[in-house]
Amino acid sequence: MKKDKIKPMLFSVIKKYTKKQFTTDVISGIIVAIIALPLSIALALASGVGPEEGLYTAIVAGFIISFLGGSRVQIAGPTAAFATIVAGIVAKDGMEGLMMATIIAGILLILMGLLKLGSLIKFIPYTITTGFTAGIAVTILIGQIKDFLGLTYPKGTVTIETIEKLEAIVKNIATINYQAVIVGVVCLAILIIWPRFFEKIPASLIAVIAGIVMVKFLGLKVNTIGDLYTIHAGLPKFHTPTISWGLIRGSFSNGFTIAILAAIESLLSAVVADGMIGSHHRSNMELIAQGCGNIGSVLFGGIPATGAIARTAANIKNGGRTPIAGIVHSIVLLLVLVVLMPLAALIPMPTIAAILFQVAYNMCQWRPFTHLCKTAPKSDIIVLVTTFVLTVVFDLVVAIEVGMILACLLFMKRMSEESSVRGWTYIDPDDADVNADDPDSIDLRVVPKHVRVYEISGPMFFGDADALAEITTKEFTKSLVIRMRSVPALDATAMRSLEMLYENCKKKGVRLIFSHVNEQPMRTMEKDGFVERVGRENFAAHIDEALEKASH
Repeated sequence: MKKDKIKPMLFSVIKKYTKKQFTTDVISGIIVAIIALPLSIALALASGVGPEEGLYTAIVAGFIISFLGGSRVQIAGPTAAFATIVAGIVAKDGMEGLMMATIIAGILLILMGLLKLGSLIKFIPYTITTGFTAGIAVTILIGQIKDFLGLTYPKGTVTIETIEKLEAIVKNIATINYQAVIVGVVCLAILIIWPRFFEKIPASLIAVIAGIVMVKFLGLKVNTIGDLYTIHAGLPKFHTPTISWGLIRGSFSNGFTIAILAAIESLLSAVVADGMIGSHHRSNMELIAQGCGNIGSVLFGGIPATGAIARTAANIKNGGRTPIAGIVHSIVLLLVLVVLMPLAALIPMPTIAAILFQVAYNMCQWRPFTHLCKTAPKSDIIVLVTTFVLTVVFDLVVAIEVGMILACLLFMKRMSEESSVRGWTYIDPDDADVNADDPDSIDLRVVPKHVRVYEISGPMFFGDADALAEITTKEFTKSLVIRMRSVPALDATAMRSLEMLYENCKKKGVRLIFSHVNEQPMRTMEKDGFVERVGRENFAAHIDEALEKASH
């Protein structure tokens, strides 16, 4: 296994960089920028901010993450995973609250990288990531129905939560604008059909052009970005955050969620990219880059960013093999922002909705979701469905917190069910030959009457420590042998139960002997002083040795 260096991948690949690769990276960067342009605008609008904020994010965060990142080909920018949580933060706490939450997230990501916690992300269960990803897809889809149908809401209608959005749609469905529906359907059809025939030219760009042409030249009465937002062209401006203890404390929970989500999404994207190009990313460096990129993004008016799987895959397919492609993608978007941004005002809102419908479909993972529901254990299905429902009904913060707690509790329950304490089956010494042909007697030994043997299987932790209460002795018992060859781990609660067992044996005058104690449990026992209290001579490497000690 290769060592995960804290060193940007750009600094490593640049040593053997060629002119040919530079040309390929530039072409790939331009193509990815064309793909990222409508997506960045659409995702910014879905996040409750203006269209230019999406480009600020792709430019600033995209550049920093490519420059400092631990992946050769990662393309970063605004992603659908953040849309609902950002929209919620902006609605409740404004841009200042979003800025503070994202800066906190950035600091946490940098600390995670410096502490080399990149590998710990694998402990987030697959059921939770699948559940909240599907939930986010549903919330994005519901959030775009209004613009797709051209609905009009009464002034003062609150539509922050997903349930509120659904209620508003149902109440105002009579205000449907069929001209908007036509534009949305045509653009959605282009997004679906175009890639089957013309893969090189991004379908989203064609959909945007088609939407503009339909509204502009056919005189359709459909809302455009310019009707709802004021477009600001020009370079991103530096914003200094408002710092107060109250704001920091109120934003920490959101910052933690953004950090975890950014870590999961970016490292997942990097792993997918590794599989496509046969490379290995540096997870800890990637986390540091994500932290720096997110802080840089909000300081220049952007929103949270992470590695984007779709844009990263497009980069790979078009020949991008170094971080230079990601840097070029950011520079091209910067030029578009300065020169062509006013044209974004012409983009119809149903076109944006259609693009986000496709984003939601691509990220919903309905196939893995249904496959898990059919094949996974009941406990995993409970975690999956609970996380999905909580993401839709409440928000991502609640979903991740409850999902993780539920996953841990169910995992502990499952582990406690796997652990067991059982007494040996005894045979009379005179009947040993009779039982010689018994297939179950292969591990049986002749045990003297005054010796009792118990075998413990599975990890000993607080979830099943009370199982040791099943160990009993008789009046004539002189020695108790505990066989622990199948115990991989021992925690403090189980250690306390062993101490109580020893005290009980001591009162009864029963000698306690342990057989085959593995490394971790032995280390815990030594640190606790248990080995010294029991006597090191009462620890045997093998059951035969333990029985020999118990017989005397």
